[in-house]
Amino acid sequence: MFRVLLRFELNPGMEKGFEDTWLSIGRVITDHPANLGQWLLRDSAEESVYYVVSDWVDEERFREFEHSDAHVEHRTKLHPFRRGGAMHTMTVVHELAGTSR
Repeated sequence: MFRVLLRFELNPGMEKGFEDTWLSIGRVITDHPANLGQWLLRDSAEESVYYVVSDWVDEERFREFEHSDAHVEHRTKLHPFRRGGAMHTMTVVHELAGTSR
């Protein structure tokens, strides 16, 4: 499994708009056949910092999506909320699911 971690540093006061926009366009990612799911998380210490985690079947299929017109449109809609951020990619080596899962 291939995992992508995005850090979004938002313009203060734009958190609600960012969340609403992310939710409204989220299916662009989760409807892709290679996507295994995604999560929006808000930092517990920095109010205007969010993370998005998405899991993919493999890196090749993620990169294919990353360069698609659908993804460019997705990023364009989120861009006005951002003042900075970063992307980190990784390969899941092991997974130990909790018993409550």
